Amino acid sequence: MNPRWTWLPRDRSGSAAEPRVRDWLGVQLDCPAARLPITRDPRGRPQLGRPFSDWDCNWSHSGDGLLVVLGRRLRVGADLEWPRPRPRALELARRFFHASEAGWLAGHGETERAFLRLWCAKEAVLKAHGHGLSFGLDRVVFTDSADGLRLQACDPALGAPADWTVRELVPAAGYLGALAWRPRGAPGS
Repeated sequence: MNPRWTWLPRDRSGSAAEPRVRDWLGVQLDCPAARLPITRDPRGRPQLGRPFSDWDCNWSHSGDGLLVVLGRRLRVGADLEWPRPRPRALELARRFFHASEAGWLAGHGETERAFLRLWCAKEAVLKAHGHGLSFGLDRVVFTDSADGLRLQACDPALGAPADWTVRELVPAAGYLGALAWRPRGAPGS
């Protein structure tokens, strides 16, 4: 089963994203937003409590946008980026990405956009896993294919690459994003 997702405009007045997330999740789960049992695990990852324990949610915000994902019997992750100049993209990739990805970026005509595609895909997987960027960007390795980025290899703690589905998105004009999910209960969940 594929997760549900949405892109929402975000209030940039400094207000937290969670109230907007709660509103959307409440509609999806037919529960008043104020009564939705969202807690945080020790790493700060959101999780839904009873009676929605079968569901998983995640979100990311950048610029004026908010990307939210919800899945049942899945572990889900989302990342959203508003493209802006990243003159050090190749330098960052050489330092933090797998060597094969840095090599691919070095030969790519649109280095900054390709860097963001990789970043979004990696962060979505790592957020779904629950450890986020601290787990290590080099521990998930993507290749580019005709269908977009494909998870080629990952640390055994993440399970098998075949367990994962990763979808690149352009959720709104100018934005890049990615969703990642795998069945709950798969190795590494």
